[in-house]
Amino acid sequence: MSSNPYAAPRADLDLVPDGENNSGGGSQIVVPEGVKGWSWGALLFNWIWAPFNRTWIGLLALVPYIGFIVAIYLGVKGRELAWRNKRWDSLEHFNRVQKRWSFWGVLLVLGVAGIGILAAIALPAYQQYVHRAGG
Repeated sequence: MSSNPYAAPRADLDLVPDGENNSGGGSQIVVPEGVKGWSWGALLFNWIWAPFNRTWIGLLALVPYIGFIVAIYLGVKGRELAWRNKRWDSLEHFNRVQKRWSFWGVLLVLGVAGIGILAAIALPAYQQYVHRAGG
């Protein structure tokens, strides 16, 4: 270790042995393999997912025009950003929470799609019913 407090840290100081929880360590940490992957929760609920995971860049998804690009970025890198920005109890805890975000994100999309399909079928049938009943 250098005695100079103003010297830049050595790069190997950021590496953490396998199995140690290094979550919340910022952008310089090495992310475990179990963290990487797609995040439906970050993509679809970015405006609420970001504060809960202390990933403040996700709030840019609320800005018109660039929000779509930020949402895609969060879908690709959101899990890694959440691991780096928030302290988690363990990798299992992290994966459990992120799976819940993904579950609710996909459920929202399927629910909206289901309501849209039902409306596309029901509205014309209702209009035809009203037309026949009225004359």
